[in-house]
Amino acid sequence: MKRAYKFRAYPTRPQEVRAGRLLADHCDLYNAALEERREAWRMRQASITYGTQSAQLKEIRAGDRDGQGRHSCTAQQQTLRRLNVVFAACYQRARAGRAGYPRFKPHSRFDQVMFVDGDGAKWSPAGGGPWARASFQAVGAVKVRQHRPIRGAVKTLQLQREHRRWYVIVVAECDPAPRPTTGREVGIDVGVARFLTTSDGEFIPNPGFLAASRQDTVICGVHGPMDADVNGARNVYARAGLGSGQAAPAA
Repeated sequence: MKRAYKFRAYPTRPQEVRAGRLLADHCDLYNAALEERREAWRMRQASITYGTQSAQLKEIRAGDRDGQGRHSCTAQQQTLRRLNVVFAACYQRARAGRAGYPRFKPHSRFDQVMFVDGDGAKWSPAGGGPWARASFQAVGAVKVRQHRPIRGAVKTLQLQREHRRWYVIVVAECDPAPRPTTGREVGIDVGVARFLTTSDGEFIPNPGFLAASRQDTVICGVHGPMDADVNGARNVYARAGLGSGQAAPAA
């Protein structure tokens, strides 16, 4: 069983710049692989597979050592697998008669890169404190706020950008923990008048969250703007020398 843990990351300014370049380079790789697939089909009706594109990474990295060559080859393979999943979904939609060919992604919308733990990335858990470290190739060791422990062995790390914030998603694999058996069976019926009724005759009343929220709204003074409008109208009448029930003199 795999479990995903999402933690807030706090990169330094230089690390944030390098992380932005990492996402941009992977976005360029994604778009180049997409273009290769499109042109191969358009010009000679040939299908390009993930295996074919993955085999080209060695040549691509050797020809661009300051660009694609800086990054983890395993992470680049994950990006190509991501494109392969998109095409598999495209073929499934086409068989169902629905459109939706994969599109190129701008840098602003390519927001995450996946790494394999131990190959281009390393997770260092918090040793009793709140701060852990996630090291990424071409980025550095990023400080991460670990608010809960991780169960199992860490398999993959994802560096994700959401607006101006950064996150690290840790995927761990662990054995499912079976719940202890009680030797007891019960039937549950969910209703409106009563929230829950069991076959043993136990009743749980409706908590009434909607009524409570309405009461809190009235207490917080939601009607304040309405009262302000009424008071504002009275002030206008007062400046005009009229009462609230008097008519304005004809011009």
